[in-house]
Amino acid sequence: MKLQWDKYELDFEERTYIMGVLNVTPDSFSDGGKYYSFDRAVEHGLEMAEDGADILDVGGESTRPFSQRVSVQEEIDRVVPVIEALNKEVNLPISIDTYKSEVAKYALDAGASIVNDISALRFDPELGPLVAERGVPVILMHMKGRPEDMQKDPQYDDVVGEITEFLRDAVARATQSGIPKEHVVVDPGIGFGKTFDHNLVILRDLSRFEVLDRPLLVGTSNKSFIGHVLDRPVEERAVGTMATVAVAVMNGAHMVRVHDVKMAVDTVRMVDAIKRGSAQ
Repeated sequence: MKLQWDKYELDFEERTYIMGVLNVTPDSFSDGGKYYSFDRAVEHGLEMAEDGADILDVGGESTRPFSQRVSVQEEIDRVVPVIEALNKEVNLPISIDTYKSEVAKYALDAGASIVNDISALRFDPELGPLVAERGVPVILMHMKGRPEDMQKDPQYDDVVGEITEFLRDAVARATQSGIPKEHVVVDPGIGFGKTFDHNLVILRDLSRFEVLDRPLLVGTSNKSFIGHVLDRPVEERAVGTMATVAVAVMNGAHMVRVHDVKMAVDTVRMVDAIKRGSAQ
């Protein structure tokens, strides 16, 4: 399975790819405010590229549980200068983490080449046609509800089965918008409308998503279920995060979304070697 567009190619038969998280926000759960300034954000993006990131994922609005929305203009003002600067310095795909078509438009104009949409094209009817027109890949994530209310008692009869059907519908929605199926990546949305146990079950049964026949992105980095299991604050969840990354890769993830790129590179390389049964 490959993802090919413009000048980029991700060959998932060869290895697992690493997406580095760059939150240009004051309130993200893991690193809110840490890279909020333009200079620090660009510096951190370059550091992640140097550390081995394959994709840089830039976001200007926190989607942590119970977070509040920001205006389109504020989101554009946060992300566009950073994307423009990074695009001049790195030869990597840059992803815009947004569900708003206007933000995506300006980000793509600035040099982004992937749209990472937590709403799976449900919140803004203009986003699908924009992605189709620009010929870029889209990442479609499962979420129950919205960030403001997604953690209010989420319930499932079969969490993996229900997410699979949601993502199947999301892929159909993308193709109906004119996006080639070959440009669609799916994400089960760890932590987005799930209990701690739901997240553990998703990771354990990740291979069930193979029926979708699409590349699978998994983002567990520093999330609260890791803190719950290990009784660790956000800043002490690196080891727990890498355990979940290893399980995700072993169970079929094609891409992992992380904050600590350097540690993830070693983790993913080791698990990929085990999966191949080869040190080459």
